[in-house]
Amino acid sequence: YHYLNQWTPFLSLSMSDVNTLIIDPLREFAKDSVRLVKKCTKPDRKEFVRIALATGTGMVVMGFVGFFVKLIHIPINQIIVGGN
Repeated sequence: YHYLNQWTPFLSLSMSDVNTLIIDPLREFAKDSVRLVKKCTKPDRKEFVRIALATGTGMVVMGFVGFFVKLIHIPINQIIVGGN
């Protein structure tokens, strides 16, 4: 039962230690999350279009980068491997 030795410090925690180490950080995280959700607002149409265009542009750019990397990779791979 040597695997229990690694858990010994956690088995001897008092309730105030559990409160300090686990409960308080979770409570603080929940309060911060609620505050964030209350502060968030729905974007208006202009902001939404701007975000959608930026996201779409990023996807297109990443697609072209991936395409050109693959385009360069195929001939280099054929030279290295020596395929038919």
